Amino acid sequence: MQAEIRFKQAIIDKLTHENAVLKRLKFAATSEAFSAEQKSLLEETLDSDQAAVEAEIEALQRKPVAKRQPRREVLPAQLPRREVRHEPEDTTCGCGRPMQRIGEDVAEKLDYQPGVFTVERHVRGKWVCRCCEKIVQAPVAPHVIDKGLPTAGLLAQVLVAKYLDHLPLYRQEAVFERAGHAIARSTLAQWVGECGVQLQPLVDALTAELLRQDVLHADETPVAMLKPGHGKTHRAYLWSYCTTAFNPVKAVVFDFADSRGGQHVRDFLGLPGTSAKPGWKGHLVTDDFSGYKACYELGIVEVGCMAHARRKFHELWAHHGSAVGEQALKYFGALYDIEREVANADYDTRLDARQRAKPVADALHQWMRQQRQKIPDGSATARAIDYSLKRWVALTRYLEDGRLPIDNNWVENRIRPIALGRQNWLFAGSLRAGKRGAAVMSLVHSAKLNGLEPYAYLRDVLERLPTLPASRLGELLPHRWAPLTSG
Repeated sequence: MQAEIRFKQAIIDKLTHENAVLKRLKFAATSEAFSAEQKSLLEETLDSDQAAVEAEIEALQRKPVAKRQPRREVLPAQLPRREVRHEPEDTTCGCGRPMQRIGEDVAEKLDYQPGVFTVERHVRGKWVCRCCEKIVQAPVAPHVIDKGLPTAGLLAQVLVAKYLDHLPLYRQEAVFERAGHAIARSTLAQWVGECGVQLQPLVDALTAELLRQDVLHADETPVAMLKPGHGKTHRAYLWSYCTTAFNPVKAVVFDFADSRGGQHVRDFLGLPGTSAKPGWKGHLVTDDFSGYKACYELGIVEVGCMAHARRKFHELWAHHGSAVGEQALKYFGALYDIEREVANADYDTRLDARQRAKPVADALHQWMRQQRQKIPDGSATARAIDYSLKRWVALTRYLEDGRLPIDNNWVENRIRPIALGRQNWLFAGSLRAGKRGAAVMSLVHSAKLNGLEPYAYLRDVLERLPTLPASRLGELLPHRWAPLTSG
């Protein structure tokens, strides 16, 4: 117990220091040479990070920290209101007499459906037994933000707009103002930070589920990250890991890191692992980025991306009208024609069909070797051929296993929407903000993969999460989620 107390205190001290740094950065931001949009994004990031750190500290404290409750703004009278009544299940006193209603407590929460604000009036009646002077009242329902103003619907809207529709909070502030109620972006930022902390266990469960699969895709894309105090950004990376299109478990997990170092991949996969906690073992489908190479030395099986090999020859043909490129594309086209025929088949059927692809792959391999002897070193054609020849075993590994895809396009399609996000984010305000964004995007993009409407999914998750035991957290994973049915 003493060791656990010391461990928790060390984390609290670390988070307290981080909180102090965030406060200093928040007040120092005014002196930085940022544009108005950059400054706005930085301020909302700092507010979100600060709220997240405070929520983590409070969760670690043995006793709740006494916090000064902010004065709640009175919700506008003109907003539509919907009453939600809460009464005790039993209003008969233990003495056998019926209790009498003597009053009620009313709490108003701000709800939002796209374009429309409404107010939920939660009315909790008070019942008393005149004989025993006993009072009963329905308890306050747990909420993802304790005693918070927003409903789960409003929180879901803010998160989906920010992390799926790529709307920064300063833009959402303007949208809400047009809908009839302005919400300060600092308030929105606090909600985002607290929701990030509450959703993290679900993201951890999704990651654990992903790492139970035998075949994974991996890819990475650059994202600018701000260095407060320097007034400029540097290149960070959003790493993406997902199951294959053939796997009934549809999941994608994003991991934000401050560099492109291969150690980030190994950390995510738990490599090299220990006897107590073995690292992930399986087939990893990637492009040829060197950061993945160390994983293959630790027992991971490399699966190459045929689309990357094809792309080299397509560039030769498209840019230079190369006859070599044109002939190579015919071979690649034949391989992909077979894959399209069995895209929705089971593993065994797909493996059987790939027996027809082997002679095509062998012919392509032999043709490349013959062409390479005719082409001088250093040319674009030589580089295209060398790319495939050096990686031929990994590129054709899919022919021996029906579970493996021919290329890495599935994960590239998952990460492509991030390009739109980059234009709107301008940058990630901090490492913590980047990781929070990656976590929420993991949930909403996994929801999309499973054919769910992300807003409806996230709203339901935020409503159920506060009361769901940790042992049942898996019920809220996107590939297992089902909406609650009334009655």
